[in-house]
Amino acid sequence: MLVLSRQSDETIVIGDNIRVTIVEVRGDKVRIGIEAPRDVSVHRQEIYDAIRRDAQSGMKVG
Repeated sequence: MLVLSRQSDETIVIGDNIRVTIVEVRGDKVRIGIEAPRDVSVHRQEIYDAIRRDAQSGMKVG
């Protein structure tokens, strides 16, 4: 895992077309913005886990 320090309004670039920007830091919470192509799925970990779990059981989320 690569660990980087960033401040508000600073961006990390992944590949040629994914940008992760620190929008706000407030206490122990960090708000981030993610720009990615429409064909790249972006989910919070718990949502991703639910999608995978439901896909394995044959259900559809959403």
